[in-house]
Amino acid sequence: MGVRRRAAGAVLFDIFNHMLQIFLIVLCMYPFYYLFIYSLSEPAEASRGIYLLPTGFTLKNYMQVLELPGILRATFVSVARTVLGTLLSVTGCMLYAYILTKKELPFRKVIYRMTVITMYVGGGLIPTYIVLKSYGFINSFWVYVIPGAIGAFNVVLAKTYIEQLPEVLEESAMIDGAGYFTCFFKIVMPLSKAIVATIALFVAVGQWNAWFDNYLYVFDSDKFTLQYILYMYLTQVQNTIKQLQEGAMSGISSMVMTPEAVRVTITMLVTIPVILAYPFVQKHFVKGIMIGAVKG
Repeated sequence: MGVRRRAAGAVLFDIFNHMLQIFLIVLCMYPFYYLFIYSLSEPAEASRGIYLLPTGFTLKNYMQVLELPGILRATFVSVARTVLGTLLSVTGCMLYAYILTKKELPFRKVIYRMTVITMYVGGGLIPTYIVLKSYGFINSFWVYVIPGAIGAFNVVLAKTYIEQLPEVLEESAMIDGAGYFTCFFKIVMPLSKAIVATIALFVAVGQWNAWFDNYLYVFDSDKFTLQYILYMYLTQVQNTIKQLQEGAMSGISSMVMTPEAVRVTITMLVTIPVILAYPFVQKHFVKGIMIGAVKG
């Protein structure tokens, strides 16, 4: 009788647990789903309310927003900074972390502690601006990529992960004449796919979403990022709608967007790439963040 009661209690607990998880999933996902179906709806009909499916399905919201001046050029800049920034940051952080794991490095612990301190203490906007200006980064594309290439948090994750790797692999390679760079690129990097994917995801999302560095350091409209362009359109919705109306009057489109449709469509444009990228690195990301964050 007691066994049956425990079995019944376990079944009830499983049912409750699954229902709670489903509820939390719906609670987290529905806001994104709502924005998505709103962006696919006719603005006039969507303003009356939507819940589960688009009303008056259309892609003209995206077509009109993409026709705004500077969007395509800014998209290229954002893609370029995301790709180059991710490659440089992953390589730099992994190499820096690998060097910090070597006991032969003088003042290794001091250098590591000074690196960690940068997570808590910053130089401030004015000193940072002066330094970037002295190196010629102001109003340059490279201000998006180089200054933030080495991140202390990513270095800590990478260093902790590399310390988990068997030292005997490097020792065997060095006996055969391999140097540090050979060991790094042919042993450490191939064995560190999980933490590489984790750092790449962090950096890529940060680079794709960044706009504040554009606001502070870049004034040439040819180097504006997609996020900054959309931010300006988002904060000046009425002017954006006026431009869209002018496009409609000139025959580009017959549909006029509402302020809410503009906000929702712009939000989805910057969110969809991140949502699409995450499933491809999810397996490595979870493994990397767990192993890289815990000192074994």
